Amino acid sequence: MTEGTTSAATEGGDTLTRLEQEGEIAADYLEGLLDIADLDGDIDMDVEADRAAVSIISDTGSRDLQKLVGRDGEVLEALQELTRLAVHRETGDRSRLMLDIAGYRARKREELSELGAKAAAEVRSSGEAVKLKPMTPFERKVVHDAVKAAGLRSESEGEEPQRFVVVLPA
Repeated sequence: MTEGTTSAATEGGDTLTRLEQEGEIAADYLEGLLDIADLDGDIDMDVEADRAAVSIISDTGSRDLQKLVGRDGEVLEALQELTRLAVHRETGDRSRLMLDIAGYRARKREELSELGAKAAAEVRSSGEAVKLKPMTPFERKVVHDAVKAAGLRSESEGEEPQRFVVVLPA
């Protein structure tokens, strides 16, 4: 192995270790929150797309975890930010951790991927740009990825919280 290859492999290992550490810190923080709220849930940790990914799941299918999702995922977004702050406090580094509760983000990702694909198909057939409703950064990212996979391009326009995706003709 050359020196460049060794340092690249070491850097990749360091990144994975750092992301796993973020997941551990987040899991401890979330376990504490679940205990305080007296809610049952299991914590699952992973690393996806260069991010720590933490999920709170329930074997019982309990509606209690839905309280942690909130209307349109608002509580989930807030908990994700609090968890990122807890990780930042421990590591000193900004975290891009993704939190999912009761499969909400996974279901939302599927819906948004379909929306992006449908918008791309509409643009392809009409030749006209399509503007979608305002979305969170997570939602826009999923739609952008779906549009790109469909072979078209998209842009975000507007100011938060009214920022939206525009799907453009080729």
